[in-house]
Amino acid sequence: MYRKIVAQFSTLFMLLFLASPTYAYLDPGTGSMILQGLIAGAAMASITIKMYWYKLTTFFKKPTPESLETEEEVESAKSE
Repeated sequence: MYRKIVAQFSTLFMLLFLASPTYAYLDPGTGSMILQGLIAGAAMASITIKMYWYKLTTFFKKPTPESLETEEEVESAKSE
């Protein structure tokens, strides 16, 4: 187990710190694409959290008498 962890950390170290420079050119379009991806990721995360928060709160919410009456009306209408 210890040897596996040491091997993983040494591989990570070599990949991060012993790499040669690539001299890549990043034009403004690349920066725009990165920014667009970050904004889309933030929007996706916020919508996902909102959906699951709504499901969680409706699961723990106590039913009100008005909602019980409307559910009974809907069930009676379906049976007719």
